[in-house]
Amino acid sequence: MANIKDVAERAGVSVATVSRVLNGHGPVAETRERVLAAVRELGYRPNNVARALRTARTGTLGLVISDLTNPFFTELADAVEDAARGLGYSLVIGNAGERPEQQDDYIRTLLDRRIDGLLVSSAGTGSAMIGEVVASGTPLVLLDRTVPGIDAPCVRADGRTALTELAAHLAALGRRRPAIIVAPAGTPTGDERLDLFRTALAAHGIALPDERVGATPDLQHTGGRRVMSGFLDLPEPPDAVLATDNLMALGAMDELRARGLRVPDDMALVVYDDVPWFAHTDPPLTAIAQPTRELGRAAVHTLLERIEGRRAESVLLPAHLVIRRSCGEPPARTPARGTAPGQRTEEEERGSA
Repeated sequence: MANIKDVAERAGVSVATVSRVLNGHGPVAETRERVLAAVRELGYRPNNVARALRTARTGTLGLVISDLTNPFFTELADAVEDAARGLGYSLVIGNAGERPEQQDDYIRTLLDRRIDGLLVSSAGTGSAMIGEVVASGTPLVLLDRTVPGIDAPCVRADGRTALTELAAHLAALGRRRPAIIVAPAGTPTGDERLDLFRTALAAHGIALPDERVGATPDLQHTGGRRVMSGFLDLPEPPDAVLATDNLMALGAMDELRARGLRVPDDMALVVYDDVPWFAHTDPPLTAIAQPTRELGRAAVHTLLERIEGRRAESVLLPAHLVIRRSCGEPPARTPARGTAPGQRTEEEERGSA
């Protein structure tokens, strides 16, 4: 079996440099990649038990994800694992299933395993165990969702610009009775998306009254379908619905189909969180896309800053609007000056992407 000296020789560096890379203290990116390439080529496996005794580190990170059945969180967990492995860390994942008590069990187990740091995409509004992580001194980074009262950096997406663009898109299409399906009240992400959407609509003179705000008891297909059913039973149903989670959007689509209604003829539908198959539904769904893989990478790097004892700031990455056909076709436009008949403007090209 290869040893650390073999790795150092293959990479053309000192044994001390190899040790630093494997312990997360890596030098410049080029040198670190050369060392990791040598590790892969030689099949080198460090003695983690001995390393932990020497350095008080295990080379292991923990990730508690809110719901692995949700495609957004599945991709997020995969991105975190890729980034961690690329930096010489192994990753242990716990799935909270959107249940705070299950989240607490996984956090407790991970702390018992003496992980070097913890990433948490919180279920619900958090839990007492997250506070215990902070009190224990274990480096902590929140992912996608903030937790009230917890002083830790959070890596998440900013939907402000995308929701502003969505409000303008709906207004241009003449959709004047929008509705929104959100997470349970008190969930920071759900509350923020509701406030931003309501503010963006108000700029176009469009109201979002409480009867067109539907909070689900969970972030699942069944909750989205139940809320959509309530919207359709209103004396004046909405003409557009934003589902702030992809599983809830699928439930909303099922309820529309069950009632013989068509998107976008009878109802415009938009989903927060783009997943690959939304481009292939009939019609393709307009969506707000979060930079999922970038979020995962940023979360790992932020956690490593904390592990190294350096100050780490929260990271906010922009989400963007992907316009497809589920809100209707945009009104005919007069070609811009210099645009030949039949040629689409740059804005129209973006809209069909």
